[in-house]
Amino acid sequence: MQDNIVNLVDEQGNEIQFEIILTLEAEGKEYAILMPLEDNEAEEALIFRIDTDEEGDILTPLEDDEEYENVVAVYNTLMEEEGLNYDDEE
Repeated sequence: MQDNIVNLVDEQGNEIQFEIILTLEAEGKEYAILMPLEDNEAEEALIFRIDTDEEGDILTPLEDDEEYENVVAVYNTLMEEEGLNYDDEE
């Protein structure tokens, strides 16, 4: 098992494998950017906050639009700094 692969369960109870493609820090909290392994056509990554409880790290879905926008802004800044901003392609 690879360290960057996690299994999440959707609303229908289906287990889906995701790859953690990036972790980043925003507003003093840590976040994970996940892409589904099975769906090669997926255009949109999922963002989860990495929280810690007594059993270790847990992924918490973002429910606050402002928190989501902050993480997306940090992600976009990182991509621009790395020269990986795909939005420039026409």
